[in-house]
Amino acid sequence: MSTLAVQALGAAADAVEHHLGSLVSDAVASRLFAQDATLWGPDAEAEASIRLSWVGLPRSSRPLVGEVEALSEELRERGVDRIVLCGMGGSSLAPEVITGTAGRPLVVLDSSDPDMVRAALAEGLERTAVVVSSKSGSTLETDSQRRAFVHAFTEAGIDPTERIVIVTDPGSPLDEQSRADGYRVVNADPDVGGRYSALTAFGLVPSGLAGVDVAALLDEAEEVADLLAEDDEANPGLRLGAALAGTEPLRDKLLFTDAGSGIVGLADWAEQLIAESTGKEGTGVLPVVAPTGDSPTHGLTDPSDCTVVVLAPEDEDGGAGTSGSVPGDSVVEVSGSLGAQLLLWEVATAVAGRLLGINPFDQPDVESAKKAAREIMEGGADTAGEPALADGAVEVRTGGGDWLPASAQSLDDAVTALLDQLDPGRGYLAVMVYLDRLEHADLAEVQAALVERTGRPVTFGWGPRFLHSTGQYHKGGPPQGVYLQVTGSPKEDLPVPGKDFTFGGFIAAQAAGDAAVLAEHGRPVLRLHLTDQGQGLTQLRRAL
Repeated sequence: MSTLAVQALGAAADAVEHHLGSLVSDAVASRLFAQDATLWGPDAEAEASIRLSWVGLPRSSRPLVGEVEALSEELRERGVDRIVLCGMGGSSLAPEVITGTAGRPLVVLDSSDPDMVRAALAEGLERTAVVVSSKSGSTLETDSQRRAFVHAFTEAGIDPTERIVIVTDPGSPLDEQSRADGYRVVNADPDVGGRYSALTAFGLVPSGLAGVDVAALLDEAEEVADLLAEDDEANPGLRLGAALAGTEPLRDKLLFTDAGSGIVGLADWAEQLIAESTGKEGTGVLPVVAPTGDSPTHGLTDPSDCTVVVLAPEDEDGGAGTSGSVPGDSVVEVSGSLGAQLLLWEVATAVAGRLLGINPFDQPDVESAKKAAREIMEGGADTAGEPALADGAVEVRTGGGDWLPASAQSLDDAVTALLDQLDPGRGYLAVMVYLDRLEHADLAEVQAALVERTGRPVTFGWGPRFLHSTGQYHKGGPPQGVYLQVTGSPKEDLPVPGKDFTFGGFIAAQAAGDAAVLAEHGRPVLRLHLTDQGQGLTQLRRAL
């Protein structure tokens, strides 16, 4: 039996006490599950009216179970034992959590880095099937990955229509073209946005093909659906939403730490759900996934703008089991099974959007970064421009503005100048790395060192993956951040089949486009390009 527990302490508890009564009296929970699009005000109503089917997914997704089982059997008969997922944002992060928690292997390709794409193509193609996930098919990263696999299968003498499964909205251009070309297509619910899609075909198809019992996952969610729909002060979705977004003054940094929840990567999935949903109109709450092994507040000079979110194990009574042992004067502990928590966090994020007075279902600044990248590619513009300075294997540029002093002569000088822009009371540093996240996973260790150095929260995101997550918050949230972007010359570039650009050119345009939009919003951006990744990474680690 699935259980959920949400326990708030300190300022988070005060927020729950302050807002819970009105959330219950306004029937927010029951109206949400009745798909009432008026909950977020008139400006959000049109978008919300086509984005609320996720509340019924524990039941409406049941037909997918048999379809996925049959498809899985077909692929096994063809010798397939390796599943690759091409997708971005919620389309990749939810299956990553689901398969990781179940201990089932899934190769998640959510990058346009040519080295990472090549590695995914190179391993065991003869025993590989690929799930291509895109609501419309217009996501350029996913389309480029799809083209690369079609080409690789064809070159290997393998019929790509027997190895590629398309997950998309019904009637989308990708749906129509894929069916015409003979591919297997599984349609998702079109009235669910990408970051709320964990229990749609986007989450269930790749997870089920990788060997996860997706029926059990739906069972876990269904067991708590009625609880989350109740207009009751015990409703964990209302309590969690109030704790996240109802503190006064708003504690707009959420420091996530896992205290043995048993759910692999839940904080990373919640990060994209919360940041992309709430970071707009100059407000929002920023999830910060704390470095593994550290106390979430370790190194912070003043955590008064932070709430600690503890992902706790369930105890025998179904409650959170950390007993208030995590430091902080605003703490919320959450426990429950994976299926139950997927629905819980979606409800809490929708509630948080109401409390913040924003539309939790759009992502205007994600689109602006995509548009900037497309314009750079179409215009054939130099994605780099002349560096402000070069230091060994690192070229130093700014995204715009005059914050870098003329006296800066080295990489160390440039990093110090960026960190000098950081507000010591409310600011945060975002590290954005456009490299192969699997090969260079240990680079994330710089996050803890930078927290110690700055005394402020530090996020670490892999590009272009984070563009569908914290990228919205960076530009639409409060203007508190400073941004450190890292790019690198690939070992070898890779053409995108059927297109006039390469993966290397594409990821460079994505980085440049994001930096340009940040600069337009007046955000300080330090761009570091590694002309030699080996030497450059050594310099970078030393400088940070």
